[in-house]
Amino acid sequence: MGAFDVLRIASSSLGFHQTWLDSLANNIANVNTVKPTSGAAFRGQSIVAEAQQGGGVQVGGIAQSDPVGRLEYAPDNPVADADGYVRAPDIDLATQMTQLVMAQRGFQASVQVTKDAQETYQSALSIGRG
Repeated sequence: MGAFDVLRIASSSLGFHQTWLDSLANNIANVNTVKPTSGAAFRGQSIVAEAQQGGGVQVGGIAQSDPVGRLEYAPDNPVADADGYVRAPDIDLATQMTQLVMAQRGFQASVQVTKDAQETYQSALSIGRG
């Protein structure tokens, strides 16, 4: 492993976790988005992790939830059908919040690794100067 591989790997982790956080934020923001039963439900996104050659992680793909979603009885909703149903996304808020905590912790860990590596490299440079 080269001297700067730690920074490259931590950087890839930061990018992956940021994408994961963005996806989760979008899912959480749309958890109550309803549509007419004639259309597709909001499709939540799940980020797929993929190992990089030489270490690190990248987004390997984005899986979307089922467009069928779930039917909810909401006769007062302006987009409800004649039977009073709307199409809601099949997103579990508790699962999204749990994943949000995991993504935040992963992002924080990557930031800390980056800071520690930079401090180590700075210390090594200062030894050479003094």
